[in-house]
Amino acid sequence: MRKIQSRSIFEIDLYIVISALVLLVIGILFIFSSGVTATGQIASREYLRQIIWATTGLIIMLSVTFLDYRLFYRLAIIFFVVTTIVLLFTPVLGRSVHGARRWLGIGQLGAQPSEFAKLSLILFLARFYSNRWKDARSLKVFLTALAITAVPILLVLAQPDLGTAMVYFPIFLLIALFGGSRPAHILYVTCFVLALVIFTVLPFWAEHLTQRSLPFALVLTDRSAMNMLITGLVVALVLAALGLFFTRRRLFGWLLYGISIVTAAIPAAHIVRMVLRDYQIMRLVVFLNPYVDPRGAGWNIIQSMTAVGSGGLAGKGFLQGTHSHYQYLPAQSTDFIFSILAEEWGFLGVVLVFILFGIILGRSFYVMILARDRFAGLAVAGVAAMYLFHFVVNVGMTIGMMPITGLPLLLLSFGGSSVWTGLIGLGIVMSVYQHRYQY
Repeated sequence: MRKIQSRSIFEIDLYIVISALVLLVIGILFIFSSGVTATGQIASREYLRQIIWATTGLIIMLSVTFLDYRLFYRLAIIFFVVTTIVLLFTPVLGRSVHGARRWLGIGQLGAQPSEFAKLSLILFLARFYSNRWKDARSLKVFLTALAITAVPILLVLAQPDLGTAMVYFPIFLLIALFGGSRPAHILYVTCFVLALVIFTVLPFWAEHLTQRSLPFALVLTDRSAMNMLITGLVVALVLAALGLFFTRRRLFGWLLYGISIVTAAIPAAHIVRMVLRDYQIMRLVVFLNPYVDPRGAGWNIIQSMTAVGSGGLAGKGFLQGTHSHYQYLPAQSTDFIFSILAEEWGFLGVVLVFILFGIILGRSFYVMILARDRFAGLAVAGVAAMYLFHFVVNVGMTIGMMPITGLPLLLLSFGGSSVWTGLIGLGIVMSVYQHRYQY
């Protein structure tokens, strides 16, 4: 029998705990700042609710930390089924806010199920790949995992919530990568998504930004021309398949690979353009050029970039920001919390936040390496993917490098569901760290 190494059950990763605690405090400070008006009056009490969510979230995080992570393996399927059922009923029973039904609750008390569904997907995919590590490189396993991921994506899109739906995809990619899927399969899906985005945005770019007709953009919007293009691509696809079959040359394999991506992405982009709402379309347009509609859809990006740029090296000082106190930034306690921080604390404050998130991500990947089994390592990889994507998209959104998606900055942005989700995720990471010496 293998000897179990003796380690204290109360050993926790202080790097993660301290980093999370500091980020929560910073978040509360700037949520408070976002609620102060130019006259010095406190117009919002959101910071009090954030204190409650942060406190209870820390208690939950520590509770999860001391649980054996193998319990999550056993409950992964139950978690996924429950969150899927809740997501199924959210568009019907959920509370409508700004035209979207994303919250379930009564009065001011509510939760956003799509946030917790991220954790259930992480645990379910980690269990799925850990049970199939011998066949992980097969196309069947990869497509099954992709189908599992598509379930919450489609249900969240129905709310509609494009920003949250986007998070599930990088979670899937990173777990699939470390779970043993072939890089060619992962690259194929990634290229398809990129092609889908390009073909979706191109007609809007031609219409709103160039102010002239572009031949390829017309092909993507005119149904008869698009049908002719798809027919030609299908013929090319068949010829490439025949060439690969008879000659076995790698060139035909790569042609088949690339043509199939374009053939699938063009009709998919047409469907996406049909279901996109007007405000979502304008978010794509103003991402390319916010000055197309500077007082409308482009206002958020322009004001956010102005606030970030005005912070300078050390910022204007806490509670001295103009953009937040004059309410130039909508959703400034949630989507644009980073803009307020950059304005009041400047470059030095931004660096501090980058370091804290860097510690959390670095320690997470370190714990993944220490993990004693595949499920633990993949679960930690999924949590790291969630944090990384939230960070990149939210920060990129505030500086005009990403389209506005409504994705919060975990631990900093106002919102109980996102705070709890982020802290529970860290609890899972620390549970793996805590039990790394147990067999």
